Amino acid sequence: MSTSKRKLSGTLTDEERASDHSGEPPTDSRPLKTPRHQSPAEDPTTGDGSAPSRSNPRPPPHTLSYPDVKQHNARQTPFQLPTQIASYSHDEHHAQRFDNSAMRYYVDPPLGARLDYGYDRWIRKPDERGRLDGLLNAIREVKKDATKAGAVPDNGVVSWRGIMTKILTAPYEERDGWDLNIMCVNGTLYFEEHLTDRRLQEKNDMAPRQRQQTYYGYAFESYCTSDAPTRQQQPGVPSGWGGDVNTNVQWCSVVRTKLGDTRIVIGGEVDCVRGRYTGRTDTFVELKTSMAIRGQNDEARFEKKLLKFYFQSFLLGVPEIVVGFRTPSGVITTTQTFKTIEIPRQVRGKAGAWNPLICLEWGDKFLKTVKDVVQTAADSANASRNVWRATFVPGTGVTVRLLDQTEVDEVVNMEDRIGFLPRSYWSSEVQAQPAQPGGRPVTDSDSDARRAQRPPETAPPPATHRGWQI
Repeated sequence: MSTSKRKLSGTLTDEERASDHSGEPPTDSRPLKTPRHQSPAEDPTTGDGSAPSRSNPRPPPHTLSYPDVKQHNARQTPFQLPTQIASYSHDEHHAQRFDNSAMRYYVDPPLGARLDYGYDRWIRKPDERGRLDGLLNAIREVKKDATKAGAVPDNGVVSWRGIMTKILTAPYEERDGWDLNIMCVNGTLYFEEHLTDRRLQEKNDMAPRQRQQTYYGYAFESYCTSDAPTRQQQPGVPSGWGGDVNTNVQWCSVVRTKLGDTRIVIGGEVDCVRGRYTGRTDTFVELKTSMAIRGQNDEARFEKKLLKFYFQSFLLGVPEIVVGFRTPSGVITTTQTFKTIEIPRQVRGKAGAWNPLICLEWGDKFLKTVKDVVQTAADSANASRNVWRATFVPGTGVTVRLLDQTEVDEVVNMEDRIGFLPRSYWSSEVQAQPAQPGGRPVTDSDSDARRAQRPPETAPPPATHRGWQI
C-alpha cells in the first residue's frame, strides 16, 4: 500500500526541509541577494526576444518596500472563503488522474510511533522546477464541462498554494528569499517559483541527517492516514502504519478565492479528509510534525511556525491542522489539533506575535503592484509572451523586472513552452480566447460579459471573513 503525502511548499518546519512536486512547487530556502538590474542600454534584447527600440523600451524595475510589521493599524483586507472547483490525483508513477483515487482518510496515530520506520523503502520523487502544469491541466479539465467552466475566472491570479503562502508571509520572513516568474496573458497573472539547475541539485543532494528529518514528516502522515475511514491493522508492520511512503502519490484540490479585488485560483495538496469527503473543503485535514516543546523558547519558535501553518490551510480552506510533536530521534510523544480560524487568537498579544491582517494587506498590495507593473507593457504586440521576475529580499522588499531573452531561455529550459506555460495550454486556452481591442488585458467588465454568455453557475460566497475570522 502506498501513502500519498508530500509536505507543502512554504510550510516546512525546521526539521522538515522537504519540497513539493507537481502538487506544489519546491521551496527555495536559500537567502537571496538583490539582483543586478540591467538598464536597456546594457541589455541587447527585450523580454519577447526582439531588440529594444525607442518606441518599446524596457520598463525600469519597480520596487515594493518592506512593510512595517510593528504597525498597529493594518486595514481589514477582504478575503473570500475558498470554494473548491476541482480535485485530482497523482498515482505511484506521478501520472495525473482526474479522480480521487489518491485521497486518504484521517485516523488517530498511535503515541510512541517511530517515524524512522520504512525509511529504507521510501520512494522519493526528485525535486523539480515549480511548474504549473498539473494545476493548468486541472483548469482545462474543468473548462471542458460547460456547466462548470464559469467557476474559473477569466482574470486574476493562477498559482500554487505554496507560492501564495510565501507572498503573504513575507512581512515576517527574516531569512529565506524567493524568486517568482510571472506572465500576464489575457488579463490573468500566472506565478511559478523560479529555481535554477544549481539550486535544484542542492535540494536533491540533501545531507543524510536532513534527509532523515524530512522523512519524519512523511512517516507521520502514513501513521495518520488510511485508504478507508477505519483502518485495518496489517500484519508484519507497526501498529497504525498506513503504508510505505511514495512521494509520487498526491491528492490535490483546486479552489477559487479572492483577496481584495483580485480573484485567485489556487492549487495545493491535501493530506487527508476526516470522516467523509463532501466535495468541498470542510473536512480537509493538514498534517504537520514539530519538535516537542520543552520550554518557553521552544514555545516561541513553534508559535512563529504557526504563521505558515495558518496561511497554508487558510488559503485552501482547510479547517483543521493536526500536529505530531516528536523527540529528536523521531518518536511521537503527543498530538494536538488546531482549528485554523483560531490560530491567530492563540498568538495574539504575545511577544513577537504575528498579525495576519498585515500579511493580507501586504499580499493585496503585492498583487496590485505586480498587476500595475506588468500592464505597463500590455500594449506590446508580444506582451503575453513576456516573462517577469519578482525577487523578494527579507528586510528589503520585492523588485519586479522584465526578463531579457537569455533569462527567458533559462526559464523555458529547452522545453516545449511559451515562457513557462506549456505550449499545449497556450494553444488550447490562451490563443482560443479573443484578444481585447488594442491588446489590452481582460478587465472585470470583460469577464462579467463572458460569464453572462455562459450557463448559470453556483454563486460564489461573499467576499467576507465568514468562517475565517481573524
